[in-house]
Amino acid sequence: MAKTPQPRHITLGGRDAVALTREEFDQLIASRRQIGGQSARVRVLAQQAKRTERLLHDLEALIASQGEDCSGQVHTSSTPCAESPSAQTSAAGSCLRCELAALLRRHRDPAS
Repeated sequence: MAKTPQPRHITLGGRDAVALTREEFDQLIASRRQIGGQSARVRVLAQQAKRTERLLHDLEALIASQGEDCSGQVHTSSTPCAESPSAQTSAAGSCLRCELAALLRRHRDPAS
């Protein structure tokens, strides 16, 4: 593991300062650039996460506001639908709206 450089304190013109070698200064500048790039990437990821959260919230609200579900009961995103045979699809076994609501519940639950 690299030894942590210890700053050399000096007084220059009556003011306290820290002296760096050219190599230390170049390393400091390179580290600042790396941190700046990482900060920009984190900012972009945070914006994408917020947009995704809004999308999921809007999808959940849309599913909840569509009136009745496949069993004739009012659909809410917090309770699963009891599928009726007429609304079931042969491939998935339930209506698309019910499947989307279940998916949103599963991914919104922090315990999952």
